[in-house]
Amino acid sequence: MAQKHPYRLGIDLGGTKIETILLDPAGRSLLRKRVATPRDPEGAAEYEKIRRAVHTLIRQTLEKVPRDRACTIGVGIPGTINNRTGRVQNANTTGLIGHAFQQNLERLLDRPIAMENDANCFTLAEARQGAAKGYGLVFGIILGTGCGGGISVDGRIHTGRHRIGGEWGHFSVDPAGTRCYCGNRGCVETKISGGGVARSFFVHTGRRLTLEQITDGYRQGDTQCTAAFKQFLDDFGRCLGGLISVLDPDAVVLGGGVSNIDELYTLGVEQVRRYAFHERVETPILKHQLGDSAGVIGAAWIGK
Repeated sequence: MAQKHPYRLGIDLGGTKIETILLDPAGRSLLRKRVATPRDPEGAAEYEKIRRAVHTLIRQTLEKVPRDRACTIGVGIPGTINNRTGRVQNANTTGLIGHAFQQNLERLLDRPIAMENDANCFTLAEARQGAAKGYGLVFGIILGTGCGGGISVDGRIHTGRHRIGGEWGHFSVDPAGTRCYCGNRGCVETKISGGGVARSFFVHTGRRLTLEQITDGYRQGDTQCTAAFKQFLDDFGRCLGGLISVLDPDAVVLGGGVSNIDELYTLGVEQVRRYAFHERVETPILKHQLGDSAGVIGAAWIGK
């Protein structure tokens, strides 16, 4: 007799690598494989190369599924799907922009697939199998070069009416701030992403340092780095405190390179409590557990 739950195939499409995973009905990993993401930023062929690579990985992984068993397929991408046109928008991998990637893959495979933003996949993975397991309403944040977010409710992604649920990185918190690539000024991403902090530091000091280097400078007593790092913590507190006041999640989980800064979970949390609209904020702010596996695991769980 066939088991109730299906196998789950996930694809995590990133700027440098494409990864696939196959989960058995109990959620155990049976297979993982990575290939380099095809890049041709100046040429029109990049999209076709990416589509071919993803299609090939899916077909190869499906060969490992028993013939009498169902298997869902989910794909995480570094962008979003426009709910009106079905085409990719706001993708860091620019070759995807403007293409009906989901429909193209479904046509090639002759079966339905699910496709979500990579921050949504991260959030779902950490909510189901990672740091935020057991919490109901989870807000997941990827802090890296940019800033992405996702919302999970009882183990399901909440995408919203326009499929932009969780796009907290492009909430404008400073109308006089730096112009963001989205067209607005002072977005959360310009304030607390690694790229945003580094750009601000260069404007104010003329020194080209990464956020990691700024953090090291703060720890060593560098005056300029200390000022920049304290501003970063204040911005983190204001941005996340405001989010908690609106959403009041059961837990927040942080991922991405910036999430490895230990001070976020001590000094940063103090600033969050300062800005949230409650006299005793107890929202757990958690560090990721799944590392760079979260994206592909989450993609497997969104599958259909």
